[in-house]
Amino acid sequence: MPAPHSQISVAIAFHSATGHTARQAAAVAAGAAAVADASAALVRLDMLADDDWTTLDEADAIVFGSPTHMGAPSAPFTAFAAATQGRWLEDRWRDKVAAGFTNSGTIAGDKLNTLQTFSILAAQHGMIWVGLDLKAGWATSDGSPDELNRLGSWLGAMSHSPLDLDAAAAPRDSDLRTAEHLGRRVARLALELRRGRTPAAEVVA
Repeated sequence: MPAPHSQISVAIAFHSATGHTARQAAAVAAGAAAVADASAALVRLDMLADDDWTTLDEADAIVFGSPTHMGAPSAPFTAFAAATQGRWLEDRWRDKVAAGFTNSGTIAGDKLNTLQTFSILAAQHGMIWVGLDLKAGWATSDGSPDELNRLGSWLGAMSHSPLDLDAAAAPRDSDLRTAEHLGRRVARLALELRRGRTPAAEVVA
C-alpha cells in the first residue's frame, strides 16, 4: 500500500489557438495544485517534446483540453489523439484518471461533442473518466451567469469566450472557477485511487 503522504501528479494536455482555452487549462492546473500532496503540469499539444510525453506517461491523471472548432476538438488535439496509439497498444495509460474541458465562441457550439470525444479517447485507453459534480448554475429566472457550471455541463467543464473578446477578457470568472473545481476534483480522486480506501490485508479475493 502506498505511503500515506504519497504524491500524485495531474497533467493538463491541451491546445489553445487564441489563449482562451489556455486560461481554462491554467485554472484546471491551479485547482489540482491546490490539493495537498498533488502537483499539476501544463502540457501544450502544439509543441510536444519527449519530456512532455514522459510527463503524461508518469502522471496519475490526465485532463484533456481543446477549443471546440466546427463542433469538434481542434486539429492539433486530433493529431495528438492519433499519436497516442503506441501508448494504447502498450496500455501505458490504463487506470489513470481522465477528465476534460473545452471552450468555444458561442454558448453551445456543440461543445458536448468535444467532451464526448475526450471521454471516448480515455475509455479506449482504459482510463477512469471523471465528470463535473456541480449542479447547473444560471438555471432559474433569478439565477446569474456568475454561478459555477453556468453552461450546465456534467461530462466536463465548458467555457464560453465571445468572438470579439480576447483572452484577457474571456472566459468569464465563473467558467474559470468551474474549471478550477474540476481540477480539484480530479486531484482528490486520483489521490484516493493512489492511496486506496481499504488496506490490502483486508481485501477479500
